[in-house]
Amino acid sequence: MKTVKIKNMYWDIAADIYVPDNFSEQGKYPAIISAHPIGSCKEQTSGSVYGAALAKAGFVVIAFDASFQGASGGEPRYLEAPALRVEDFRVVVDYLVTLPYVDEERIGVLGICGGGGYSINAAMTERRIKAVGTVTGVNYGRLMREGFSGFNPLGFMEAVAKQRTTEVRGAQRRVDDLLPASPEAARQNGLLEIDVYEATEYYRTSRGETPNGATRTLFSHQAAAMSWDAFHLAEVLLTQPLLVVVGDKVGAFGAYRDGCEIVGRARSAKKELVVVEGYSHYDLYDKPEPVAKALARLIPFYKENL
Repeated sequence: MKTVKIKNMYWDIAADIYVPDNFSEQGKYPAIISAHPIGSCKEQTSGSVYGAALAKAGFVVIAFDASFQGASGGEPRYLEAPALRVEDFRVVVDYLVTLPYVDEERIGVLGICGGGGYSINAAMTERRIKAVGTVTGVNYGRLMREGFSGFNPLGFMEAVAKQRTTEVRGAQRRVDDLLPASPEAARQNGLLEIDVYEATEYYRTSRGETPNGATRTLFSHQAAAMSWDAFHLAEVLLTQPLLVVVGDKVGAFGAYRDGCEIVGRARSAKKELVVVEGYSHYDLYDKPEPVAKALARLIPFYKENL
């Protein structure tokens, strides 16, 4: 694995490239772009878990940090802007097609959690992406309109507007932490909904905690996500082979519902929903058995379609 920097407008995207055993720069390999969850980073599930495993299966994998997040550049920090998140994929594809050992006709994408929704949306208009896989993928726009706004999107946007005005007049930027400080804090505050609690258990313990996996967001720039839909025009534009992996323990972040919806809506002639029974959203991040079950479907999917 090596870390590279990829130019994106006025800043760099940081990415880790994983290569197969016995890799040769004189060879030609299929490549997979691996996209991290909301508030995550490339060192967590998208890279060290799925990226490393897919490389062992024979793929070149590039796991990148979203612009404004992780080790990537861009200001202001902690910006979660869907249009810019989708543009990151195009920039990463631009980089891949310059690598002599990547077969430009065999580039796929894997998105995890929010990265799954972004992967689907990017593939609709980025025709260099030839196959799309997601693991517990989430439509971030819908999540914003529902749980993240307290099911009050108009009131939320009014608050965002006021905060943005105060910031441009000189006030300190408001950066929100998306999760409780610890699993104990979550229990004390009654935050036991399965996705919220297990997210805390992942990001706030040694299991998944890393310096760049901040799970923080810039409040004053969240309004744009309210009108964004990861699946808009999927029935017209999403034609690539599609494999969607979800757990059957349903949580508030909506991966199960979103997975069912996108498989139903996608124009893809080849599409499949894989339900990993007995497991939750965050089990599919790093727990050996559910991850192995996901990879058992993802690896042959990419081998067949790349």
